[in-house]
Amino acid sequence: MRFGLLTPIVTHHPDHGAEWEEHAGPPELARIATTADRLGYHHLTCSEHVAIPSAAATVRGTRYYDPLATFGFLAAHTARIRFATHVLVLPYHHPLAIAKRYGTLDRLAGGRLILGVGVGTLGEEFALLGAAFDGRGAGYEDALGALRAAFGRRAPAYAGTHHRFDGFVVDPCGVQERIPIWLGGRSPRSLRRALVFGDGWDPFRLTLAELTQLLPRARGWRQWRERTAPLELVLTPDRLLDPTDPAERARLADLLDRYRALGATVMNLRFRHRSLEHYLEQLAVFAAEVAPRFA
Repeated sequence: MRFGLLTPIVTHHPDHGAEWEEHAGPPELARIATTADRLGYHHLTCSEHVAIPSAAATVRGTRYYDPLATFGFLAAHTARIRFATHVLVLPYHHPLAIAKRYGTLDRLAGGRLILGVGVGTLGEEFALLGAAFDGRGAGYEDALGALRAAFGRRAPAYAGTHHRFDGFVVDPCGVQERIPIWLGGRSPRSLRRALVFGDGWDPFRLTLAELTQLLPRARGWRQWRERTAPLELVLTPDRLLDPTDPAERARLADLLDRYRALGATVMNLRFRHRSLEHYLEQLAVFAAEVAPRFA
């Protein structure tokens, strides 16, 4: 298994945001990124929301850094770590706009981008942005095909049910012609889409118990049986533990073993931390004491 980080600061959720993150900013982010890069972590994340309805703030949180700007900043401070959008709401965008904007980022970062995308669920935000909410699933699936056809190609062409383009030049384009595309969501349908359209499944807010029910059953689906390439299973522990505490470090290792048994290939790590220095210490302890067990 490889280990990425659900980056602190860039989102601030009422369920798991630490108090110190509320007033942290670019200097703290840069220290996290450079430390994670030096220690060999796989990726950092950043989510996308333009504006959260006030009524949804207690569930969604309100802080969402823009992924494009955030990753451009962090790419300039790092050399190896990858950057995973977690996730872009694809129906908010034209696929060529994503191919151009994030392709430019991929080029500036030296091919270190992972595109995490989702269908979106926040109807009020769709309305705010003038994006169609009803029937968005079919357009989302076509946009996935269009994005695959366009990313990393200077003269892309695509003809689908919702998107068509040909005879245009996208310059610069991404370094990676086969950009990793991880699909978010939390439903069986999102997993089926990942099996058909994506390189990985990156679900959110699913407990270990729920995944234990879903994944063994999913391996019997036609979409899984017919898939010819491996699927990255990008999972997130359903509890917060502190690896600097020996007892909790042991529980964390056991928990990760259970995710590995389910087939996890990548884990999005979150820790329970009380300061920036404590978080950086956790990164070092995990890299030295826990990660080698899963190499």
